[in-house]
Amino acid sequence: MNTELMDLAVNRDHMIGIGPFVAGLVVVAVLIGALYMGRRIWRRELPRPRPDEQPKLPDGGPVYQETACREPDEMPRSDTRTLPHDLHGFGNASSRPSPGKPRHRWSNGGSGSFGSGGLGAH
Repeated sequence: MNTELMDLAVNRDHMIGIGPFVAGLVVVAVLIGALYMGRRIWRRELPRPRPDEQPKLPDGGPVYQETACREPDEMPRSDTRTLPHDLHGFGNASSRPSPGKPRHRWSNGGSGSFGSGGLGAH
């Protein structure tokens, strides 16, 4: 009877050791399958552009961003609750240009944002 229990224990140890090995084989098979599928998808993609196909600067040189100050469209004062359809232009009116207002600039040495870790303006 003792030998039967020993044989059962040895077989059980082998079965416990086989489980992680099989799980490892499954993981390896999934990774190899993912690589195979990635290669198939990569082959179907368009080729990379050649140097002569790269974008070029316009004849007039680089295009720069236009900066301007705008006046806000103020919210009308009212004693009642203001709903979106009560607003000027049904709530989607744009702001208007402000010719006399100088554009806001950050002071020298300022970080430009709160909490950026810089020394900021003194």
